[in-house]
Amino acid sequence: MALQPWNTMASAGTGWRSTPPVADDCHDMTDELLNIKEVAALLRLAEKTVYSMAQAGELPAFKVRGQWRIRRADLDAWMQEQRRAPRPKKKPTKR
Repeated sequence: MALQPWNTMASAGTGWRSTPPVADDCHDMTDELLNIKEVAALLRLAEKTVYSMAQAGELPAFKVRGQWRIRRADLDAWMQEQRRAPRPKKKPTKR
């Protein structure tokens, strides 16, 4: 599959591509890079929250020319870690 420049008009006449196309034979979903907005949508959090988590080192994120990126595989692994992490027990409330 030949890749076309992602910023050219799509051949189907549907308009501009918002992200570069991925060829099935040279990439898989683990190579996918997500931005803050995409991660926020996946985690159902506000973009500001995800940005703060990235800045604090709470997410496996890195910067590319000043913009945060997160590998999908790293995010998936991080989510699995969160599921396995022990939860602090709640203290009983006094009544």
